[in-house]
Amino acid sequence: MFRTMLAVAAVAGVGLAALSGGVANAERAVPIPAALQDVPKAPGPQTAILAGGCFWGMEAVFERVKGVRNVTAGYAGGVAGTATYDQVSTETTRHAEAVKIVFDPAQVSYATLLRVYFSIAHDPTELNRQGPDTGPSYRSAIFPQNPAQRDVAAAYIAQLGKARAFPQPIVTRLESGRFFAAEAYHQNFYDRNPRHPYIVQWDKPKVAAFKAAFPALAKPG
Repeated sequence: MFRTMLAVAAVAGVGLAALSGGVANAERAVPIPAALQDVPKAPGPQTAILAGGCFWGMEAVFERVKGVRNVTAGYAGGVAGTATYDQVSTETTRHAEAVKIVFDPAQVSYATLLRVYFSIAHDPTELNRQGPDTGPSYRSAIFPQNPAQRDVAAAYIAQLGKARAFPQPIVTRLESGRFFAAEAYHQNFYDRNPRHPYIVQWDKPKVAAFKAAFPALAKPG
């Protein structure tokens, strides 16, 4: 996997350009409309589970959204017995790298989280890959936690498709399955490893793009 290659390269003293062809990652938000449909507000914290490539960057983006209380990196779509990084990386477990987002619906809605998800957190037109990472564990998938979330997600995908918000068709799936937290060393990886080559090349530009595109949604700092 590409991020493992970057880690090895860093230890060996190989520059980023040697692995990336010298092309810097230039993330930017895709300007898409807000969803026309949203989940009715409910009391207390709610949960969203989204998959869209490496969970390091997904976690980093959503941790910076106002109203988000906690984000956990993990695996969704498979079974407990194979929910480990080594096994998921074999691309045979049916898991997707995902994030569990606990949020306050009084501050940020489910549809707003989906707008960030489609606009900047990942590319919903890439099938079984995101950027340099390939395989079904990097697929674009939403794991609705209730029928209302499923309805809103399906409606938003249809809305974006009708509006031709992306140059290619959206391939995001609506799936079911439990979420399993990833190993401790994957949690808050972005903040704990700001100089990691993968973070520098792929995730810092994504976080910067989120703050630039959605300043009203971004937490201070």
